[in-house]
Amino acid sequence: MDKEIVNRSLAQGAPPTVLGERPARIPTGGTIRAGIKVLTKAAANNPQAKAIYEQGLASNCSFEEIGQKIAEAFPDIKTPLVPKNVAWFTVRPNDFPNPALAAQILAAFGEDRGDGVIRLYRFPVIFPADTWQLVMPHELAAWARNDKRYWSEYASDGHTRYCKMYAPVRFDERSQRVVRTFGGRPVQLRPENNGVCDPENCPEFQNRQCNLTGKFIFYIPGIASIDAFVLHTNSFYAMSRAIERFETISFMRGGRLAGFLDQHRTPFYFSKKLRDVSHIDPKTGQSVRSAHWIIELEAPIDVSSLLIQHDDESALHLADQAAHILQGQNEQQDIASVQLHPNEAPDVPLEQPAQSEASMQQKAASDSTPLTPHQQANNCGEDEAISTLFDLAAAYGVDRERFDLFADRQWGSGWRRNANGRQRVLAELERYQNDPEGFCEKVNARLRASDTPSSRQRAPTAPAKGE
Repeated sequence: MDKEIVNRSLAQGAPPTVLGERPARIPTGGTIRAGIKVLTKAAANNPQAKAIYEQGLASNCSFEEIGQKIAEAFPDIKTPLVPKNVAWFTVRPNDFPNPALAAQILAAFGEDRGDGVIRLYRFPVIFPADTWQLVMPHELAAWARNDKRYWSEYASDGHTRYCKMYAPVRFDERSQRVVRTFGGRPVQLRPENNGVCDPENCPEFQNRQCNLTGKFIFYIPGIASIDAFVLHTNSFYAMSRAIERFETISFMRGGRLAGFLDQHRTPFYFSKKLRDVSHIDPKTGQSVRSAHWIIELEAPIDVSSLLIQHDDESALHLADQAAHILQGQNEQQDIASVQLHPNEAPDVPLEQPAQSEASMQQKAASDSTPLTPHQQANNCGEDEAISTLFDLAAAYGVDRERFDLFADRQWGSGWRRNANGRQRVLAELERYQNDPEGFCEKVNARLRASDTPSSRQRAPTAPAKGE
C-alpha cells in the first residue's frame, strides 16, 4: 500500500484538543431505580421519622432526599433507609432533570396489576453503543459518606485489576492554599495493598464496605431525551446474565448492539424475574438458596431472523453485482448492434457527441484521482474491501494474522460477509487514524485477554451474598 496515501488519510483525523483527550462517556440525564427503599427497624420505631418518610413519598422526593432529611432530623439514626427488592422498577419525578419524563414513562409503559397502582414492570430500551462495557459499566467500589473511596480498574492488558483511590490534596507551600488541578482530581494506586484489587484479602470487601456496583445506560423508544437513562444494579446475577445476552446478540448481528434489533424496530426489554439464587451463609459456610427479583434483559426476536438478515444482505450484494453485469452486457450488445448496422443508428443531436466527450473527460479525471484506503473500502467489492481493511491494519502496525484473529473475537467471524460488519471494522480503524499505537495496544490487549484464563476476571466478581 502506498505510504503517502496512508499518511494523508491519517492526517485527515480531528486534531487533539485540551478537552478532547478524555475517555468517551455517554451523557445521562435520568435514573430508573431497580427497587425501593424502606425504613430500617430503628427508623420505623420513630414516629416522626416515619412521618418524614411518608411525606417524602407523597411529595415524590427521591429516596436519597428522604434519607437525608431523616438523618438531619435524627442524627442518632445512622442508616435510616435500606433497599428492598420488589417486582417493579421505581420511576420518580425527582430522579429526572425534567420531572415530566417520569410521567411520560409511566403513561407509556406502566401497568396496573390488580393493586390499583400503576407501576413500571417492563419497558423497552435501545443501547447507544455496540460495546457492552460502555452500556453496562461496573466496578468494585467502596463509598464514603460523600464520595468514592476505593474502586477497581483494569489495566490496558485486560486482566490485571488495580485498586485505585483519589490522590491526597496538595497544598502550595507559599500560599498555603490547595493547588488547583485541571481535568479532575488526580488518581493513584492504593498504597495499603500496592494497588492490587484482591477481594478475598480486602478488609473492605470482607466487611461489605466494598461491593459490586454497575449500571445500564440506554434510551427508551418514544421518550424524547437527548440524554440516556440509567438503571443501577448491584446484582451479580443480573449483570452476568446481561453479558451473556449482549455477547450472543453481538455475535449474531456482526458485532452490533446499538439501535433496534431488526428492520421491524424490535427493541430490548427490561423486566424482572423471581429467581432462586444461592449464596454462602457467613456463619455456617453452607450454600443457601433464596428467592430474589432479578433484572432480566430480554431480546424478543426470532434468532433465525438475525441470521437471515445476513443472508439477505449477501443476496442483495450479489443481485447488485448481477445487475451491473447485465447492464454491461446490454451496453456491449448496443455497441455491437451499432457496429453491425451503422446505417441504422438512431438520429441524435449534433451536440450529443460533444457532451459525451466532456462527460468522458470528467469521468476520466475523477477516475485518475487517487482514493484513500477508507474510500477504497467503501467503493470496492467484498474481497477487495476485506483486503483493504487488512492493508490499513498493517499500516497501523498489525499484521494480517493478528488482525484477523482480533476482528473475529471483537465482532464475530461474520463481519467479512456482512457489509455492515465491514463498515463497523472500517469505522473502528478510522477512530485510530491519529493513534496507530493505541490501536496496536487495543489489539494486543484483546488477544491477551482472550488467550489467558484470568480473562474471566473481566466478568463481575461473585458477591458473598446473593442480590
